[in-house]
Amino acid sequence: MSGNESYNDSHRAFLQAFMARSTMTYEQAKPVLAAIFSARDNQDTLPEDITQADFSNYIAIINTAISPFDLEIRSTRHQTDLTRIYALVNTTSDPLTQLATTYNANEIAFVKRVLDAMFDTHNTPRLEVMAVSSMQVAQLARVTNVAERRESAAAAAAAANGAPAAGVAQSLGIREADDMMKKLVEEGWFEESRKGFFTLSPRALMELRGWLVATYNDDDDNYGQGGPRIDKIKTCLACKDIITVGQRCSQRQCPGRLHDICTQNFFRRQQAETCPICKSQWTGEHFVGERAIVAANRPSTTRRRSGRPAEGASSLGGDDDAGELADAAG
Repeated sequence: MSGNESYNDSHRAFLQAFMARSTMTYEQAKPVLAAIFSARDNQDTLPEDITQADFSNYIAIINTAISPFDLEIRSTRHQTDLTRIYALVNTTSDPLTQLATTYNANEIAFVKRVLDAMFDTHNTPRLEVMAVSSMQVAQLARVTNVAERRESAAAAAAAANGAPAAGVAQSLGIREADDMMKKLVEEGWFEESRKGFFTLSPRALMELRGWLVATYNDDDDNYGQGGPRIDKIKTCLACKDIITVGQRCSQRQCPGRLHDICTQNFFRRQQAETCPICKSQWTGEHFVGERAIVAANRPSTTRRRSGRPAEGASSLGGDDDAGELADAAG
């Protein structure tokens, strides 16, 4: 790092501030930078004196210095508001490797079961929930036969790649699982909604983007031999960030997705509220996230009038759909 002439102790101090917390916004960074500037210049600098240019310049210089160490300060907007969030992320490692310094093998296996539930079990063409309820967390504490087979297969694949063999994980107690989720929320990996659903945080989505795509967007997920590839990890058509909360196209097989906060400007530029991929009408009534469960329970206007679902609607029907809805709702 010392080889970079622009990088000095004030940048190191700001980097330490990032390392001490999971995320930071521009407003949160202003008093931190003000204190650093005051110490550097031997004169008082007020938080309101810190500009966006100051903030961006420090991040750019730090990123140049830390890039050889596979670290980067990245930013994203929160999926439910316009707040831009910055976080220091590891650009290469997966979540299980990072958690290994803090948690034991059984706890890490539990986190993997939670992620599998979010992005595989509760992420289907019918229901893209990508969240788990507190009740589901309690269920995931126990290692089921399905989870055991999945973990055994993952261990076998790792061994084939030269990784040391690992034993099959043991179940956690319900209290242990609950406490661990609280810790992971405090550490900035997950967020908990008012209705008790857990989702990946903005920091986690930034840090794990590559791993999520590599893990869950698998060629084996094709529907039938020669069928189209269906990616479980999708991005917003407007901002290009991963979407786990927002809106979806009414056509189940269409990958069109938009964050709620991105829809207004997107359709204003497009001058038509239609899906840019399949050209279907964008209803704003088909959701990604926990709202998908509520929407699936709500009969559509067409269903109330005619007794049958509208063409292309994602309202659920049949025993399989009802079972999937019950599982997603926890």
